[in-house]
Amino acid sequence: MRNARQHARTRIPAHRATAAEPHTSAGPSLPVLRHLLPLLGVWAVALAAFAGGEPVWLPLLAAGPALAAVTGGRPVVLGTGLLASVLGSAIGVHAGVPGRETAVLLAALTGVTLAGALAAGRRGRAEEVLELEAVRSVAETAQHALLAPPPRTVGPFEVAVQYSAAAAEARIGGDLYALIPTPHGVRFIVGDVRGKGLPAVGTAALVLGVFREAAHDEPDLLAVVDRIERSLARNLRADDFVTAVVAGYPEPGRLEMVNCGHAPPFLVRGSEIVPVEPAQPVPPLGLRALSGQAPHLEVLPFGDGDRLLLYTDGVTEARDAARRFYPLAEGLARHLYDEPDRTVAALHEELLAHVGGRLHDDAALLLLRKPAGRTSPVEGTAAPEPPRHTVAH
Repeated sequence: MRNARQHARTRIPAHRATAAEPHTSAGPSLPVLRHLLPLLGVWAVALAAFAGGEPVWLPLLAAGPALAAVTGGRPVVLGTGLLASVLGSAIGVHAGVPGRETAVLLAALTGVTLAGALAAGRRGRAEEVLELEAVRSVAETAQHALLAPPPRTVGPFEVAVQYSAAAAEARIGGDLYALIPTPHGVRFIVGDVRGKGLPAVGTAALVLGVFREAAHDEPDLLAVVDRIERSLARNLRADDFVTAVVAGYPEPGRLEMVNCGHAPPFLVRGSEIVPVEPAQPVPPLGLRALSGQAPHLEVLPFGDGDRLLLYTDGVTEARDAARRFYPLAEGLARHLYDEPDRTVAALHEELLAHVGGRLHDDAALLLLRKPAGRTSPVEGTAAPEPPRHTVAH
C-alpha cells in the first residue's frame, strides 16, 4: 500500500477564529436590491392609489414589469407582472373602476409582462453566450499550454493528432499526449486519467510535466516510466490512476514501448493491422505499489512505411444508438492513407457519426508514420514544418 500524503491541521482558538472572520453587512446585497426594485415600485404605486382613492395611478403599474425586464430575469418579470395585475384588480374594485377599464388595464399589464419576459430571456441567453465564449477562450489557452501542438514532423516521423474533449465547452479533459525529440531519440506518450473535469486535467498536467523532463534526462525508457510512477505515488489519491503507453524510437528500425494498463496500439505494416498487446500486462500508473508488478519493455521493429496508432478508450468505447462500440481497427483499415492527418481526420469524422455527433468521453488519436528516407534524431533531424493541431468538439 503506497503512503498517503499527510496534511497538518492547526487548531485556531475560538476568539481568534471569530476575529478573523470577514465582516458581513446585515443589509441585502446589491443584486437582491436590484431584483426587489421593480416589486417596490409596484407596491409604491399601489399604496399611492389606495391612499388617494384615485385610479389615475393605475397605468404606472406597467412600469414594474418593464423595469424588471432590465434588472432581472424572466421569473422576476413574471412575478412582478402577476403582482401588478393582482394589485391593479384590487385597486380597481376599491376605487369603483368600470369593469371594461379594469380589463383594458389588465390586458396592458399582461402585454408589458410578456414582452418584458421575452426581452429578459433573450438578454439572459446573450449573457450566457458571452460567458461561454469567455470560458472557451480561457480553456483553449489552457489546452494549448497543457497539450502542446506537435509539429507535422518530429524526427523521422510524420505525425497527426486529433483530440476531442467530452465537455465541449471546456475543450480540455483527462486524456493526454506528448511527442518530443530527445538526445535518446523521439519519445512519446498517450494516456488517460481516471475521471473527468479539473482534477483529471491537473493529473494530466502532472504526468506530462514529469514525462517531458524525464524523457530528456533518462537514457532508459523504463526509467522514464519509473519517474512518472514515483511522482504519481506522491500526489494521487488512493483511488486515482493513469493508463498510458510510453514509447521511444532510440535508433533506426527499433521501437520501444511500455504499456501501463492502456489499450494496445495498432501497428500498421503494409495492409496488415496488428494490436501490440503487452507480453506481461502491468497495472496503470499510480497503482504499482498495490500490485508489486514492474513495467515490461516491449521491443519491435519499425521500418519505412510502418505506422503506429495510439488512442484512448474514449475512441474504442464510444457507442452508437444500438450500444455498439466503435470498431477502430475496421475504421483504420478503411482509412489507410499516406498522409497521417488525413487518416485521423477520417477516423474522427467516422467516430462522431457513430455516436450521433457528441462524444461522452474524452478521445485522443495519435498516428505516426515512418516515411522512406526520413532521418532519425540520432542521424540528424529533418527540417521542421509549421505546427498543425486540431481540437474537435
